[in-house]
Amino acid sequence: MTFELDELLIEDDCRTSALARRVLAALPSAVRVGYVADGREAARPDRDARDPFARGKRRMIVMRRRAPFLMGCPAASADFACCGYLVLVLASNCPMDCSYCFLQEYVADNPGLQVYANYDDAFGELERLRRETAGRSLRVGTGELADSLAFDTLTGISRELVEYFAARSDLMLELKTKTAEIENLLRVDPHGRTIVSWTLSPERVWRSSEHRTAAPAARIDAARRVLAAGYKVGFHFDPIIAYPEAAHDYAELIEHLFDVVPPSDVAFISMGGLRMTPGLRAAARRRFPADAMLTGEEVMAPDGRYRAFAPLRLSLFAQIREQIASRAGTTIPLYLCMESASAHRRVFGAAPGTPAAIGAQLLRGG
Repeated sequence: MTFELDELLIEDDCRTSALARRVLAALPSAVRVGYVADGREAARPDRDARDPFARGKRRMIVMRRRAPFLMGCPAASADFACCGYLVLVLASNCPMDCSYCFLQEYVADNPGLQVYANYDDAFGELERLRRETAGRSLRVGTGELADSLAFDTLTGISRELVEYFAARSDLMLELKTKTAEIENLLRVDPHGRTIVSWTLSPERVWRSSEHRTAAPAARIDAARRVLAAGYKVGFHFDPIIAYPEAAHDYAELIEHLFDVVPPSDVAFISMGGLRMTPGLRAAARRRFPADAMLTGEEVMAPDGRYRAFAPLRLSLFAQIREQIASRAGTTIPLYLCMESASAHRRVFGAAPGTPAAIGAQLLRGG
């Protein structure tokens, strides 16, 4: 197991679940095991801890999900150039601890690392969606509220997901990660229906901000390995942070990426700038006061988030786009995440498509 846990708690109703049995069988003996009546209570923050959010990351709770598993991407908005992505929520919170992570605010009131034992219900939701949208192809990802592959050596959920999507030509799965935890994936044939995507940052950002994640080079090597096993691969340059050496560092990162992964094998690349609500910005700076990546000068944007000054941010996006084009031409679908249509026009010189059109382009690229 790559990540450390202090405690595993299993909801009483989930004691005999397949997930609980798998996790218990793979769990290191040093991890305490307990049982609770309601996992929602166990997920609440430990107010006596110095850092309740960090404490929650070390407590895994196998529990039943009461809400639907399938939802629209939280980034979707009429204000942004969106891609029509759907999110499958199979877990909440993450054992890694990136200083800029939005979960510090989003799940601050329930930071326990929840994994949902009734995930079979998600397949039923997907089948209903397929019937309602017959004739359409849909992109579905699991990496929004939790890394898609962290703790996969314990849960094994990725194998079932890949097998389910492999049998359905109208669905494409995206597993988004900052780990190199790919061993389960290498045991399953995706039949071209799963994209594994990595968030990539320069080494300088990784060392400063992306605690307990795999190094950028390890992520790129993992992409090479899953590509050889029949998966598609994509990359997210997000958040792009406008520090003084950023353009140089991203150029080096892109060169290394395309030296290892041929541009013709990349399904897509997304770009998005660092953005923080006032609450997230306060939490991040409180928890990581020494992180120089969090001390840049930002302005309040119309969407209520702090962002780097627009000319600086968009200039950096354009430089990264040009660096990608210098190695890959225009063969890789490239898009902005959580940026306005006007930002898209300034970076790409053209208006973005509709969410459906962008999503279709990404499916073709994949």
